[in-house]
Amino acid sequence: MGEFGFHLSLCLIALTPKVAVEVGVPTPAAEVDAEEAAAEDGGGGRGGRGGEQRWWDPVWRAERLRQKAAEMEVLDEAEWWDKMNQMKKGQEQEMIIKRNFSRSDQQVLSDMAYELESHAYNKGKALVVSKVPLPNYRVDLDEHHGSTQKQIQMSTETERRVGNLLDVSRDTKSGDDSGVTSSRGATKPLPDASNSVKAMLSFREKLPAFKVKAEFLKAVAQNQVLVVSGETGCGKTTQLPQFILEEEISSLRGANCNIICTQPRRISAISVAARISSERGENVGETVGYQIRIESKRSAQTRLLFAQLECYSDSWYCSILFCCQVQDPYLNGVSHLLVDEIHERGMNEDFLLIILRDLLPRRPDLRLILMSATINADLFSKYFGNAPTIHISGLTFPVAELFLEDVLQKTRYNIKSEFDNYQGSSRRRRKELDFKKDNLTALFEACIQRWVIPSYAATKDVDIDSEYKNYSASTRHSLEAWSGSQIDLGLVEATILHICRHEADGAILVFLTGWDDISKLLTRLKKIVLATNIAESSITIDDVVYVIDCGKAKETSYDALNKLACLLPSWISKASAHQRRGRAGRVQPGVCYRLYPKLIHDAMLEYQLPEILRTPLQELCLHIKSLQLGSVGSFLGKALQPPDPLSVENAIELLKTIGALGDAEELTPLGRHLCTLPLDPNIGKMLLMGAIFQCLNPALTIAAALAHRDPFVLPINRKEEADAAKRSFAGDSCSDHIALVKAFEGYKDAKRNGRERAFCWENFLSPVTLQMMEDMRNQFIDLLSDIGFVDKSRGASAYNQYSHDLEMVCAVLCAGLYPNVVQCKRRGKRTAFYTKEVGKVDIHPASVNAGVHLFPLPYMVYSEKVKTTSIFVRDSTNISDYALLLFGGNLIPSKTGEDIEMLGGYLHFSASHRRKLRGELDKLLNRKVEEPGFDISVEGKGVVSAVVELLHSQNVRIFVTRPNRAEFLGEDIASSPKLVIMLLMIHPLSSIIEFVNSPSMISLETLSSSMAPSETAALPS
Repeated sequence: MGEFGFHLSLCLIALTPKVAVEVGVPTPAAEVDAEEAAAEDGGGGRGGRGGEQRWWDPVWRAERLRQKAAEMEVLDEAEWWDKMNQMKKGQEQEMIIKRNFSRSDQQVLSDMAYELESHAYNKGKALVVSKVPLPNYRVDLDEHHGSTQKQIQMSTETERRVGNLLDVSRDTKSGDDSGVTSSRGATKPLPDASNSVKAMLSFREKLPAFKVKAEFLKAVAQNQVLVVSGETGCGKTTQLPQFILEEEISSLRGANCNIICTQPRRISAISVAARISSERGENVGETVGYQIRIESKRSAQTRLLFAQLECYSDSWYCSILFCCQVQDPYLNGVSHLLVDEIHERGMNEDFLLIILRDLLPRRPDLRLILMSATINADLFSKYFGNAPTIHISGLTFPVAELFLEDVLQKTRYNIKSEFDNYQGSSRRRRKELDFKKDNLTALFEACIQRWVIPSYAATKDVDIDSEYKNYSASTRHSLEAWSGSQIDLGLVEATILHICRHEADGAILVFLTGWDDISKLLTRLKKIVLATNIAESSITIDDVVYVIDCGKAKETSYDALNKLACLLPSWISKASAHQRRGRAGRVQPGVCYRLYPKLIHDAMLEYQLPEILRTPLQELCLHIKSLQLGSVGSFLGKALQPPDPLSVENAIELLKTIGALGDAEELTPLGRHLCTLPLDPNIGKMLLMGAIFQCLNPALTIAAALAHRDPFVLPINRKEEADAAKRSFAGDSCSDHIALVKAFEGYKDAKRNGRERAFCWENFLSPVTLQMMEDMRNQFIDLLSDIGFVDKSRGASAYNQYSHDLEMVCAVLCAGLYPNVVQCKRRGKRTAFYTKEVGKVDIHPASVNAGVHLFPLPYMVYSEKVKTTSIFVRDSTNISDYALLLFGGNLIPSKTGEDIEMLGGYLHFSASHRRKLRGELDKLLNRKVEEPGFDISVEGKGVVSAVVELLHSQNVRIFVTRPNRAEFLGEDIASSPKLVIMLLMIHPLSSIIEFVNSPSMISLETLSSSMAPSETAALPS
């Protein structure tokens, strides 16, 4: 097609008239919803596709439905019953039925499948009957947005240059610091305050933990494992470790004593260490210290260390040996290990418990104490061979409980049904609302509708009419209208007003699900504490008398079947509800207002699900392999509550895809390097690729931000300004990751000039987060130096030749984030996004790409896919075909052998001649990973140059279209005719009219003279 053939082919495809596509599911007239039909068609407007489909026209609609009804096939139920029976008895796992049956007939087939204990999946014109559960989306059944075939052509000139560079490469082939930690600055010596020490000792003796001191120490001496549960405020976290330390010192064993107490969060480790040091009249870092990521306060005299439990590296399990600086896997340097807040059941805690249970028989002198505010003591006791338990009562006052029915009665607040908020009775709207309901809410509503409550656990059936007979008709009506699918902020406000008007003085603590709810409510209130579930245990507010509990918290879950992480408000457990209630009785009798019915409370889970059951497991699986703990499945099968085998399979599959594990699940050289980095495997791989391809600075910044948190902040009522600031950093890159890089570079420049605070304030950035990112970058450089990927003596410039090359940085991002790939498909004036696992997705609203309508490149890579109100991809970057072909996963020949495939056949490319360059590149990378000292910039210079040449040959980042705005960028218009052609083909003429009279603008005649007739025909008149 000539030099500009590839670019023109893209444009011609974009301009091809849309072909009318019939609705996927044949639908009887009574069941068709016009809005759904239009959405399925993708018409995007009243005209439909090319004017051929007019669902808005009732006459056309009725005629079309009559035609479709006449086309329906007749279902022979006996025939299909026999076929399903045969499948059930045979070896086939599934049956795909693509017949033109009506919706009601398809439902009959689905019912048959369920009767035969099979699963049915309905998508478009296909019905799948399967012996195993099926994901919500099947790319092989998506006729419109499934696997794609794409032809990629390179200009002859570019191909010649790339070939020459490869030939040069072949010709030339013949021819300490680690563990640096920072501190929080010098601690001022404590003044002589003997009276203060006496007062502190008196306070300690009043704590409930002091009353069980003798019993606790006796249990520790006589048992290897002890389970301790203690109410809020009993002093277990600050006192029990001290009791052990004081006992060891008084018994003349202080020199050999080494106590480690793990904490789930950095703030807890710091604050508890500071509190105990204060009680002992010492500075932090003497007898008592802490160790968290990047930072430590400890010395040779430290005997009690509070450690943030977090996976650091392969220096053994989690941070324990990292903190102790012990290399012995049997923890011979540790005498006592206390695991605090065990009820949170984080993944690291569960991982540590598996290790410790196997270790204890080999270390009979090691003492393990498990501590929590609320704990299922029997579960942990049985896991460790019926270990003894001790319970410590709390220092709390009585707390009265009011449930939703009581709150409604007191406040006289009226709840409106969700359907009252919408006009009409759209079936789609009702379906969406039903979809959002969780199991508890759906159960409660079902009970209300039939006025009978089914038994919860061991309780008897309850007649709701008698249950609420003492409540007003208004309260009963509100209960009928109540839905737990979302928090009613009006009810929260009414409850707060009731407390302020009718209750005694006292602070109010409101538990909400997240920042969205907090920001909406904050604009209406003053002097009220609004918090998430972090206030259950990690933060104590002493003067709280009233607690308003909405009953929910945002919780991560993992859908293994659909390979999808979900972050949705979920009902809390009874244990968490008990913790929230306890916050109201710290200083005097209090009241807890629960904004959900008692029946919901009674149906809640006793305890929260452990993290190991609700998060992806790839990082954990990689550490299991690095520690040589045997088969991943067998090891995790020993967990307190083993994860779903499908979750383990997904994790292993991902690790194989990125090259960390081999076919036999053995650790590859790349996998061994990834184990040394305290990062998610994908982010770790991106960091290594950044070092290899001399994009180290951007890779360090992106890795630090993704591992810690986004430095951009969102002040209340200034969202638009904050979004504009973030977009200004991204420029026209269509990349959240580039925005992070540019923001950090701006911060560093401002810091050199002493104005970093002003810079952060002006650009809505968190200086604390940016400083943490800077510290983490330094840690990453040390780790890369340790494994040989960075030689500090060469200086930073040796690893940053391409740090300002946008295409190269995006390619490195692709190498790390693969297989997190999104297809960008133009739909009229907008772009739709599709992934292999779940089909259609959306860009997260906080992304710089959320306002972009048309993208210059056909793919995106992203950091995370998560389901909230929709399925969103977070932190996305627009990438080219060549970035994906050269830096993505393995290229597999198609069945014909002429094309290549990626992602298991989801992506097809007619570019098999590019495999030569990819093969050379893979050889270099494999050698570099096996020999980190190998200098790829010298011995592989030709290959790297060819890669850079190829990436830049597809530089079509012309413009980014936002509402009412078009920005032109990239190459010079006059010197690049292909850009002009693309501009004319895919952009409104009015937005480029200023270029027509430009002196540098070349004529259409000049352009068309060098084009093929088929290409010229596509030009607009």
